[in-house]
Formats: sequence, structure tokens, C-alpha cells
Amino acid sequence: MTIRLACLDMAGTTVQDDGAVMSAFARAMDAAGIAEGTDERARATQYTLDTMGTSKIEVFRAITGSDERARDANAAFEAAYLDVIRGGAASPIPGAEDAIRRLQENGVRVALTTGFSPATRDALLESLGWTDLTDLALSPADAGRGRPFPDMILTAVVRLGVDDVRDVAVAGDTESDVLSGVRAGASIVAGVSTGTHATEEFSRAGATHVLPSVASLPGIIGL
Repeated sequence: MTIRLACLDMAGTTVQDDGAVMSAFARAMDAAGIAEGTDERARATQYTLDTMGTSKIEVFRAITGSDERARDANAAFEAAYLDVIRGGAASPIPGAEDAIRRLQENGVRVALTTGFSPATRDALLESLGWTDLTDLALSPADAGRGRPFPDMILTAVVRLGVDDVRDVAVAGDTESDVLSGVRAGASIVAGVSTGTHATEEFSRAGATHVLPSVASLPGIIGL
């Protein structure tokens, strides 16, 4: 097995944000008119946790049942998340940047994938000083569909000129990250324990590995 491309999730996998996602979600629910302390809010919160890693606008469509309310919620979410990361809350997962550089030094291309919009993704990368760190960064809008569909991984395969999906490694902290990797045909699909989900969810989705951190990925590739 030769790995030529690593597709890595952002929040929870390569980036830690001190709970900014759920803080932004609370503002989004307020914007959508789903009041704190209600059963509807509790169900929405649980759904968001269960589907972490998927396209945010799709999550809000499922929660609200309305395109208009979903757009309002998503706009509030993106604005709130940007406020937090521009305040310096986001930082690299320990060892993540070293792992990315180690992969690249050994001929492995690296693509970052996220459920955030391109604008939020790029602002997050800028806040970390990662604008030029990786070979590619993709959002659902760049690929057609977000996770758990394989579109972002397959888009990275095409754009970076990888000949075989079996030459791909995927790492992420959610069940949807793992499922997207499995559906894309990647040889290595690793769940990492630095974010939302744990071994049970990773195993259910078909992970080939469960790692304490993305920092361990070069090691299992043999680098």
C-alpha cells in the first residue's frame, strides 16, 4: 500500500476551537427561533452532536424543516464562529502541523476538508497561519455534497491527480468523517479521539484505525 493523499478534517481533527462550534450553534438556534430550555432545542442540540462533521446548512435544514430558517440559522452560526476564531480561540491540535509537514516531506499530498463554508474555512486557516500549509482545502460547496458523502475526498483525488482511491488515507473525529472515507474507497480511514465521537461510532462507520490524534497518522502509513 502506497498512500499518496491524506484527507484530514479540520475542527476536532487538526484544529481545536475551545467549544466554538457549539457556542455558535446556540446563536444559530436563537436566530432560528428555537428557544433555549425547550424540548425542540434539546432535540436540535442532540442532532447536531450526532451529525457533527456534516455540512452545517444541511444540519440546519434537517433541524428547522425550512430553507429560509436554515439560511438564517447558518448565517448566524457562521458569524458567531468567525467572531470566536478571530478572537484567537482556534489553535492547532498538538502535533497536527508536524504531521502535515511530515506527510508532505514524504511525498503525500494533504487536503483539509470541512463542513464550514469556504469563507469560514479560509478565515480559520488565516487565523492559524495555515493559508499555504496544505495542498488543498475543501468545503461542501466546492465538491457538490458534504459528509457523509464521499464528494470532498473524491474531489481532492481529482484535483491533486491521485490515480487510485486506494492510495488515500482519511482522518477525522466524527462518524461522518469515517463514513465518507469508507464510501470514497480509501485504504486507511482513521477515527481520531480528539473531537466529537469515539470508538463505538468509528467502528460502526467502518474505520480501519482509531487513533489518539491525527499526529499518529504518519506512523500508521509507515513514515
